[in-house]
Amino acid sequence: MDLNDHIEKILWTEQQISERVSELGSQITQDFKAGNVVPVVVGVATGAVLFLADLVRKIHLPITVDFIRVESYGSGTVSSGQPTISFGLKVDVREKHVILVEDIVDTGNTLSCLIEHMKSKGASSISVCTLLDKPARRKIHFELVGEGKYYCGFECPDYFVVGYGLDFAELYRNLPYVGVLKPEMYE
Repeated sequence: MDLNDHIEKILWTEQQISERVSELGSQITQDFKAGNVVPVVVGVATGAVLFLADLVRKIHLPITVDFIRVESYGSGTVSSGQPTISFGLKVDVREKHVILVEDIVDTGNTLSCLIEHMKSKGASSISVCTLLDKPARRKIHFELVGEGKYYCGFECPDYFVVGYGLDFAELYRNLPYVGVLKPEMYE
């Protein structure tokens, strides 16, 4: 089985992603270099793991890294709208700046849940860095906290996309690009 045969078209190549991740890392470095608080970079597992690994190597500052797991899709193609945190942080974020790293911001439900969770843990400010933003699917407006900033790799058209960490039923995460999954693969 060749996973590439399941892709209708490639939206962003490995090279385009690499260049954009470098730009995001540079921007985060610039925005936080004057601060005296070490940011906590929190990857949203499992989708953001590849993006997070590449991004943190492009941030040239002292940072701490942790993961949180939120379930919202199951094995489907549409968010359930009811995200639940199934694996919490081990790093204390109280009085710290948190940078949430997401693979994709879709409806906004998961991100809103995560921001509220970080606020409840005492984060002083919360930024978001997402590989993909899909505003056409937004249902919930989320608000950043304190000096929080919003970093976006690419604006994604309203397709079901996989690759570079994004999955369908836990498959396709290992593709080095982001592509549109052929509908016959999930219908």
